Amino acid sequence: MAPDISPNHPLRALFTSLVERAFRSCPGCGDERVAGYLANVLVRFSHRDRLFAIRNLRGRRLEQVAEMLLEGDVLLNARSFEREREVHKHIGDFTLFWTGLYPEMVRYLRGANRVDALVDYVERGQRSYRIASTFDTGRYQREAPILRTLSEQFEACVLSLHAVREQMNSLGQAGALGIPHLGPD
Repeated sequence: MAPDISPNHPLRALFTSLVERAFRSCPGCGDERVAGYLANVLVRFSHRDRLFAIRNLRGRRLEQVAEMLLEGDVLLNARSFEREREVHKHIGDFTLFWTGLYPEMVRYLRGANRVDALVDYVERGQRSYRIASTFDTGRYQREAPILRTLSEQFEACVLSLHAVREQMNSLGQAGALGIPHLGPD
């Protein structure tokens, strides 16, 4: 697993700034806690190992939502309710990341030859965040309202992440990030 990115890392400051700016221009996207959560998702998912962090019992990396759903079901593969929460939270993050930042990839991820062909990423992300938000006691109490808001405002958050991508593309085109343009011209 990739190491955590430090709280002072420039990438964290960049994503926080971009998400906060996107949220200011999108009424109904949630509060600053939701914006902070999304910035952290972007930082975490900047490393492929974090994006594909869910593994099955044999240690195989799961790259499709349908596989993750099996892993997160306590009646099937999840060893505990905590595992169920972890997997559903990840599915929410995963589907929001792809539908928000790289919607053109969702067509590939849901391709006819893939298990996810019948998975609606928006609907599944909303449901998974809602499931994860029901874990609202103890160490999960603080994050539960954020996950509930993400479930309720999933589509608005997708639009906010579209705005983040546009900002990243603008910065990339200006050479400010030193990265290539992320989308079609």
